[in-house]
Amino acid sequence: QVQLVESGGGLVQAGGSLRLSCAASGSIFSIRAWFWYRQAPGKLRELIATITSGGSTNYADSVKGRFTISRDNAKNTVYLQMISLKPEDTAVYYCNAGLLWGQGTLVTVSS
Repeated sequence: QVQLVESGGGLVQAGGSLRLSCAASGSIFSIRAWFWYRQAPGKLRELIATITSGGSTNYADSVKGRFTISRDNAKNTVYLQMISLKPEDTAVYYCNAGLLWGQGTLVTVSS
């Protein structure tokens, strides 16, 4: 069974950048769409980025223009490049594909 493991979170100052990775333990070639979610303290989990098998992407308004989702089928990895980070981006970030979820990686943006 494919498992997902996120990495790349950490503490960054406002305006900084991070790249999150979501590595799958098996092939992701057959997975049709990937998603990045985030959950801030006391808030509901929020869908922020989507990428389909065809490479189409979609973003929440809150991250549009600052975050980029991409996938590397050869490396079985999906990425979330984040720039111009804001304190309100502080959250645990999760990748998802169908019924598969990663364990989450914490991103903290200081002001």
